[in-house]
Amino acid sequence: MRIVYLAAASAAALLVVGCGQKDSVAKEDAEAVKEVATEEVATEDAEAQTDEALMQAAADNLVASEKFLAENASKEGVVTTESGLQYMVLEEGPDGGASPTPADIIDLHFSATLKDGVEVMSSRQRGAAARFRLGEFLQGGIEGVQLMTEGDRYRFFIPPSLAFGDVAEGPIPANEAMIFDIELLNIVDPAKNLANAEKFLTANKSEKGVKTTESGLQYQIISEGPADGATPNDASKVKVHYVGTLVNGTEFDSSIARGTPAEFPVSGVISGWTEGLQLMSVGDKFRFFIHPDLAYGENPRPGGAIGPNDALIFEVELLDVQ
Repeated sequence: MRIVYLAAASAAALLVVGCGQKDSVAKEDAEAVKEVATEEVATEDAEAQTDEALMQAAADNLVASEKFLAENASKEGVVTTESGLQYMVLEEGPDGGASPTPADIIDLHFSATLKDGVEVMSSRQRGAAARFRLGEFLQGGIEGVQLMTEGDRYRFFIPPSLAFGDVAEGPIPANEAMIFDIELLNIVDPAKNLANAEKFLTANKSEKGVKTTESGLQYQIISEGPADGATPNDASKVKVHYVGTLVNGTEFDSSIARGTPAEFPVSGVISGWTEGLQLMSVGDKFRFFIHPDLAYGENPRPGGAIGPNDALIFEVELLDVQ
């Protein structure tokens, strides 16, 4: 960019020589170009200095992380693996618990802190366990959680190379050694999930105000809108606010949290929604309890909180019908 602006300045200077009576205008143009060129040089210098400072901070933090891990390795109860991952067993779960593979979907509670003890993430603060495929975790997390069985609580000390590396992530500096406290709650199993879903729905159908349709869809009327509110059919398009949770309370989706109502065709969603929406009128607010067969069955969306054969709970407010 400097070459471009300096070349432009030279061209303007040549114009000054060749234009006689327009000397003053040409001089002003040349000065303006020179000023822009100077500002561009200053900006590039500032950016270079910022980049250099960030690189130095990352290098310094790598040294600090390595020092922290070297000192931590000698502490009582700390075990170091071949990769450099360090861990402590905080509490062992019951005998017979399974260990996950990278392909498994797992439920866990965790807290993540920087090496100085500052907490940056916590599932308990969110009020719900985390659910994800283990292979999508940090490299150090993938290795570490495979050492655990259901019910175990471990503390992991993860080198930068097995965590976020030399890239800063929000409050996490580049080359930061991370500390994760993890409680492995459950390895998601489709058959076990189906049994749990059916157990929940069997008990739920006797709860006050719960009605069950022929398909097995359960619903509660939370509040009713005006008597003349429109009711959708399977050819309608609707606008709704909703919150979706698992039966353990984990929230996996919410238009309210996004701050924008959802709009979609009634026939373009899971069958439990398609049926349930046609029970509502504009202004109504219902709660739906949806069997896996009326939701995502054994094939939920990859990477999400919904596991195979999970029963789902939705609170839905019908805002408009088109």
